[in-house]
Amino acid sequence: MATSMYPGQLYKTESGRLFHAGAIAIIFVGLPARGKTHISRSLSRYLRWLGVPTKVFSVGNYRRQIIGVEVTNDFFSPDNKATADLRIQIANACLDDMVKWFAEGGQVGILDGSNTTEERRQELVERFKAYNITPLFIETICDNPAIIDANIRSVKVSSPDYVGWKDTDAVDDFKRRIDNHLPFYKTITDLNLSFVKLINVGERIIVNNVHGFLQSKIVYYLMNLHICPRKIYFARNGVSLNEQSYRADAPLAPAGHRYAENLKNFLLNLRENTAPSSPSSSTPETPRQLTVWTSSRKRSFQTAAHFLDHEEIIVRQRSVLAERNPGVCDQLTPQEIEEKYPDECERAKNDPYRHRFPRAESYYDLANRLEKVILELEREKNDVLIVAHESVIKCLYGYLFGLSETDIPSLEIPEGVLLELVPTAYTTEETRHVIPDTIAGVNWQQQAANFLSLAGKVPASPVYMDHYLPDDKRKRQDGSTAYSTPSSSPTSSTLGLSGSPSATTTKQREISEEIGQGPELAFRL
Repeated sequence: MATSMYPGQLYKTESGRLFHAGAIAIIFVGLPARGKTHISRSLSRYLRWLGVPTKVFSVGNYRRQIIGVEVTNDFFSPDNKATADLRIQIANACLDDMVKWFAEGGQVGILDGSNTTEERRQELVERFKAYNITPLFIETICDNPAIIDANIRSVKVSSPDYVGWKDTDAVDDFKRRIDNHLPFYKTITDLNLSFVKLINVGERIIVNNVHGFLQSKIVYYLMNLHICPRKIYFARNGVSLNEQSYRADAPLAPAGHRYAENLKNFLLNLRENTAPSSPSSSTPETPRQLTVWTSSRKRSFQTAAHFLDHEEIIVRQRSVLAERNPGVCDQLTPQEIEEKYPDECERAKNDPYRHRFPRAESYYDLANRLEKVILELEREKNDVLIVAHESVIKCLYGYLFGLSETDIPSLEIPEGVLLELVPTAYTTEETRHVIPDTIAGVNWQQQAANFLSLAGKVPASPVYMDHYLPDDKRKRQDGSTAYSTPSSSPTSSTLGLSGSPSATTTKQREISEEIGQGPELAFRL
């Protein structure tokens, strides 16, 4: 069915179906505002990331296409005989398209609807089994009023049904829609069925009669999923003392520490000025905690370390968040790579996502390495800031927006920009903020010493800073070494500088011009 591959797809088959799993129909069951739409789209995104041909068939979308959005809430009541035939017509149109899609090679179809009666569920089982499609029910049960209210607000914001509605009117209408379904709702009790029951969206899960690798993979994903509102931020790491070398793992340059401090100040002010609030209440909600994730690479961790002076913020290192290993391209400029490996460059142009240079990693390798981070990101209920290299952010951004492998390498994640993403039931909303430079000056060595000591890390000593500089900047003509910026340099005797104070100042100024302005940016791979 599908000719292109997806970012985490391991292999291709002639039929397009993977894992020897056949066709699976996932049928959602539950009252409105229980997270069915959110879960169905999140699950579809994850399966498509793995390369499984997946599509969501939403009964609500078919209803909007057939009769529009202006319907009263009693239209959805199973007790409303006047609308029964129209509701059946809409449901069957959705079901017919789903069966047709399976016949064309689809593997996992997701039926997003209420399906609250035993009779309706039995009809679906018989219909799918007649076409050799395995039905798997996912029932979402929620008795926590806080979760229900939060989901109602989320649906109100993003649902096409409530465009232009007042907040209070939309919430009241949706609650009446729930009340219309409640008397007719029957939970799944037939143990012959394959089903998963999600209780309070992750607090408890019941699994019955689930078999096979792909079904188990689906269950494992559901165990990590929640629908609580949260924000995800992306920011690139600051510039290091040697952007040209991956192996050097150089610490931040002065410009990198300046950027990190600006990032921290801007994000904390942004969160303070946009505290979440309930649409039905003027009382602000308690702000969610911020967690910062970063890699163990020095330039990424030291960028995140600027948040460590706030005890309420958790900073965590994830080694899998490290950037792609450039392999033989390490310390080479793009022009040098073209000259030295012309055949490899041609292959990279033809397949920029999956091609890897000798001893290097491709975007495909990186995406598969990041799967554990993706699952942890789905599980995280705090707001998250991910500070990482551009290649890492590209892959995670591609996952959240359901992009294909051809889209990810060409993504642009600008430097000096904070990406703010808000996952909702129907989409992921994005806002990009330019990070202003509000720091008049920064003693970068002292900053590094202060922040890294909070994390139990020892910053690189200036005596050994020569190790991190590019080859053409390690030694000056007189044999001395470039170490630091003027504002934070050790004494001239410590540095091995001789001569008059004016000569020392001149040399420090020259050193600052070389490593303080971040010229190595041109060598970023």
